[in-house]
Amino acid sequence: MSKIGTRGLLLKIFIPTIILSFSYFMLGHFCNIPHILLFCVLGTFTLVPIELAVILRASKREYGKYSLQSAFIGQEKGSIWEVLIIAFVFFGIAGLLSAFIAPIEDQVLAELRNNVLNSLPRGFDWTNYEYLRTFSKPMLMITCAYYGIFNVLIAPITEELFFRGYLTSHYAKQTSFTPIIISILFSLYHFWLPFNNIFRILAFTPVAYAAYKKRNLYISVCFHCLCNLYSVLSFILEVFRITSGLPGSL
Repeated sequence: MSKIGTRGLLLKIFIPTIILSFSYFMLGHFCNIPHILLFCVLGTFTLVPIELAVILRASKREYGKYSLQSAFIGQEKGSIWEVLIIAFVFFGIAGLLSAFIAPIEDQVLAELRNNVLNSLPRGFDWTNYEYLRTFSKPMLMITCAYYGIFNVLIAPITEELFFRGYLTSHYAKQTSFTPIIISILFSLYHFWLPFNNIFRILAFTPVAYAAYKKRNLYISVCFHCLCNLYSVLSFILEVFRITSGLPGSL
């Protein structure tokens, strides 16, 4: 198995996200579709293929054929019920962090966040639901569908294979802190959502460590999909409110 040094680890993590973030930033200034849809489309054709390509090439070197096998080194089969139970427990913990930690982080970074977003076209603020009113109902439905598929399945599964699978097992400096280091880097690589790093680190590190100790990648995959599903459902409910002409905000 080929090992990855610290320099290689950083390059493999941050080059794909720099490509995605730069493309999103540039095209977002001329975007005629919801920015969240633009981001998902760009992610589909930049971030996801690059991360999968890294795994496929590693599998080719290590096993002689293109596959995802390099992301499953050292993994053990476990009960699906155990996977679901552990994932849901950590999802509940993430919910508590969202209720108590995320608002504090938002408050501390509110001024910086507002200054950054006020200097950009308003579509870059994914919580600006009034901006979505400028789009037709069919466009919003397309956005919801694509966002759901990308954010609940494509992106989290790819990221877990890449971070918790391939990078964690191939990092040269293996210690009990390896999954923690990978989780911190995973949070920091979200250049497009830079104001929630503390929450992401606190939410993802425990489940990443559990998956590492249990040698079961599916725990973190399930957890990640659940977290993103919650975000997608919240977005879809808000879009439904907008398209239905209901007052107020969730």
